[in-house]
Amino acid sequence: MGIFVGALLNNLPPLLFVLLMRDFNLSFEQVGRLVLINFTTQIVIILTSSRPVDRYGVRPFITAAHLFAFVGFLLFAFAPRLFPNHPYWALMIATFIFSIGGGLIEFLISAIVQAIPSDAKAAAMSLLHSFYAWGLIVVVLGTTLMLNIVKGLNWHYIVVAWAIVPLINFFNFMRVPLAPPIKEEERTPTKELLTSPFFLLVTLGIALGASSELAMSQWTSTFAESVLGLSKTTGDLLGLSVFAALMGVGRHLYGNYGKRVNILTVMFWGSAFAALCYLVASLSPIPILSLIACSLCGFGVSLLWPGSLSVAAERFPNAGSTVFALLAAGGAAGAALGPWLLGLIADNVPSSFPLSPLRVAMLVGTLFPISMMLTLAAIRRRQTLPKGQTSV
Repeated sequence: MGIFVGALLNNLPPLLFVLLMRDFNLSFEQVGRLVLINFTTQIVIILTSSRPVDRYGVRPFITAAHLFAFVGFLLFAFAPRLFPNHPYWALMIATFIFSIGGGLIEFLISAIVQAIPSDAKAAAMSLLHSFYAWGLIVVVLGTTLMLNIVKGLNWHYIVVAWAIVPLINFFNFMRVPLAPPIKEEERTPTKELLTSPFFLLVTLGIALGASSELAMSQWTSTFAESVLGLSKTTGDLLGLSVFAALMGVGRHLYGNYGKRVNILTVMFWGSAFAALCYLVASLSPIPILSLIACSLCGFGVSLLWPGSLSVAAERFPNAGSTVFALLAAGGAAGAALGPWLLGLIADNVPSSFPLSPLRVAMLVGTLFPISMMLTLAAIRRRQTLPKGQTSV
């Protein structure tokens, strides 16, 4: 449920982008800025919380995370009505509040699972993050159903309905058993992580992986409706839902059979496949083919985030929550910049350009998975070196 709440916080607002643009006359960049605020806030919270978490334990922070999510969603739903003269400012403030919860959830859930004794940590991490994908599907299907019921009106109550989930999990985490933290004298110093070229490469990789994943998932709904001319229901169900399903399948498959395959190899070819999907989505003259490419991209990016976590955790097993905090910050940076850059590019494409603005933005987005491939090659090279040995 914790990873589901993370999926809810990151993906519900983009499903409402078209409605927000309609109701409050917002631009592509302004709705993209909400994504930027979300993940920028997560970065700040992640980077400032790892040491207090190691000192005071996980429970007070994971419960507070769900409370922030609940309160933030309530404000997101009703702030525009409470502040009708400044609705966009109200949306930004509400986004900031629920993003505090999202930041804490992002690295604490992974740290909680990593702390559970297991001989298959990478598989467990992949299986955990598969529930992010299943959560995304539930969010898309549930939101689509509710939007059809209210006919696009009173979307505020849909946000309120989803706010119940983090409230329930707030009480769950007050009593769930948690593994004890690593003792401070046994913990890998943060300085060792930040001065490790291997760790910095993995951090860059998770940022690029997050950009590859989120730039596609955050814009698929709007892309299908405003560019491909498909209905919102078609775009959400055949585009975003299938994207999430294939992402979940990829993570679930590795969770069950991952012991037999090198995670970096899978991530490399997944990145290549994602780059191909970006190209087809942006350039295909056939709308349904573009939508299929958006959907298939979910399989390509499925292991880029959890795979990065597993690679770093295996290299630094005694880093505690810090390794997940730093990686989550890198991932959040990529998740913030990727969708925002696509929105910024779309707003600045000349009207005379032969491709529509969002198609141009999607074409530029191809650089995310291509850069990920180059980063993975560098990580693979350093992984074969003895720890501490340097390489040009």
